[in-house]
Amino acid sequence: MADNKIAPNANGFFDDVCAFFDHAAQFTNHSPGLLDQIKACNSVYHFQFPIRKQNGVEVIHAWRVEHSQHMSPTKGGIRYSEMVNQDEVMALAALMTYKCAIVNVPFGGAKGGIKINPKNYSLTELENITRRYTVELIKKNFIGPAIDVPAPDYGSGEREMSWIADTYNTMNPGQLDALGCVTGKPLALHGIAGRKEATGRGVAIATRECLNVAEDMHAIGLSPGLAGKRVIVQGLGNVGYHSAKYLAEFGASIVGICEYEGAIYNPDGLDVEEVVKHRKETGSILGFQGAKEEFKVSAIGLEQDCDILVPAALENQITLHNVDRIKAKVIAEGANGPTSPEAGEAFTRKGGIIIPDMYCNAGGVTVSYFEWLKNLYHVAFGRMDKRYEETSNRNLISMIEKMTGTDLTPEQRSMVIKGPTELELVNSGLEETMIRSYHEIREIKLRNSKIEDLRTAAFVGSIDKIAISYMNLGIWP
Repeated sequence: MADNKIAPNANGFFDDVCAFFDHAAQFTNHSPGLLDQIKACNSVYHFQFPIRKQNGVEVIHAWRVEHSQHMSPTKGGIRYSEMVNQDEVMALAALMTYKCAIVNVPFGGAKGGIKINPKNYSLTELENITRRYTVELIKKNFIGPAIDVPAPDYGSGEREMSWIADTYNTMNPGQLDALGCVTGKPLALHGIAGRKEATGRGVAIATRECLNVAEDMHAIGLSPGLAGKRVIVQGLGNVGYHSAKYLAEFGASIVGICEYEGAIYNPDGLDVEEVVKHRKETGSILGFQGAKEEFKVSAIGLEQDCDILVPAALENQITLHNVDRIKAKVIAEGANGPTSPEAGEAFTRKGGIIIPDMYCNAGGVTVSYFEWLKNLYHVAFGRMDKRYEETSNRNLISMIEKMTGTDLTPEQRSMVIKGPTELELVNSGLEETMIRSYHEIREIKLRNSKIEDLRTAAFVGSIDKIAISYMNLGIWP
């Protein structure tokens, strides 16, 4: 009989992920040996290398973890942070495995980390660190379009991905698919439209889809739909900013924003673009004139009145120490691991819904998958059929106008005839993925009355898919 209580783990982030896994595994029928194989990190590579700085030489610590090769290549971002450690990278790699399975992206999970604060290094030093990191991965066969494909993460972006792509390409002359070794690249280096905002856009779509289920919203005392819902977002980086932007576009009101320097709050709503502008000018969200309250301690911002909380910063932000003060009814996890297992259990017990990180922030890897395909096919989405579709639509409209005797205005014709751009195709694919995956997770929860939350349902679904992959490979009977 399944034990519905998640066993507490005090050892670290990877233990938290394993606790979630073990809890969900009770609702599957797989052998202990197979479950142990799925849970374990297959390869952990910790290395060090020196870089020359103006004041001498510094030794940099770095990691790359490949959690599961049940699908190839493995996939996962590279984090640049002073807080990076092996436990964190292992946890993030494991989450990537489950995340890819949930949204049906054919990758295994991986993650990388470089233990630095990028703000403490010059542009030249950052480039040297990134290129040296890439060389170390190449030497150990830990990178390649068919092996392991990095992407941006906390502290890294398009610039770092372009350095990685160039380094790999230089060291692999003549390899036709070399640029598929990394995703999140600039468009000029064969990146893909919509990748930068993909994670935040995915968070907003996931939140919208959750709130559109009337039955679930009535159960927690909210009206269906995003319109008018009050949202607090933690983190104003790439994920937090785009989450807030698209949630506002979908009709929600951003009432609070939290950053490391503090938090601001206005029950009547905040203009996200103006907050970003203010922060660029002053270096802080504090002092923003549109705020009615501000807090020097960021964590207090999470506890203000709202309907939806979007933690989009770092892990372990909602714990047993503050979960009882969280007033939101829905937590949409834009960050990886922002809610501890015990806090998640407590939040669910008091009637809240958590949209789990391994699904909620999967927009990034989904669009990275599209970019990887683009690099392998060597053709942009829409290039082959855009004009064909426009011509077909134009002929169809002309025929309808002749049959009905009614002419469309030039604006109407343009809107109907227009073929899809790469960005529109990417956004369509992302939306389809997030919507389909949400209802797949929810269906698992509904089928088993003992599964109390969406996170457990998501883990059950991903475990089943990974187990089938191992069986199909002939690795497991």
